[in-house]
Amino acid sequence: MTVLKGANLALMFLLELGVLAGAAIWGFTLDANLIVRIIAGIGVPAVFVVVWALFAAGGGKNARYPLTGPWRALLEIVWFGGAAVLIGFACTALGGIVFFALWAINGALRLLWHQA
Repeated sequence: MTVLKGANLALMFLLELGVLAGAAIWGFTLDANLIVRIIAGIGVPAVFVVVWALFAAGGGKNARYPLTGPWRALLEIVWFGGAAVLIGFACTALGGIVFFALWAINGALRLLWHQA
């Protein structure tokens, strides 16, 4: 069971990286001029990073203003859901759906196993 719990935490980390990658890909592939694409490709992931750092970093232990309970759940839904939408726009709708489904399964297992 310990291996599965560790794998679930590793998946959470990969999903967090996926949020940043999805936001960057969306920004860099916008149908706009080069300057807008560069600003969006760097700026949107930066906004995601700032939000996560302020409210959820390290399972809330390293966050400046840690959220818990339903507020943490809402943040994760918006954060990972927003990334799923951006992945859907930048790649395929199925990619966004799969990303969100992986997060939902990961979140359910984190709740079941009392992981941060």
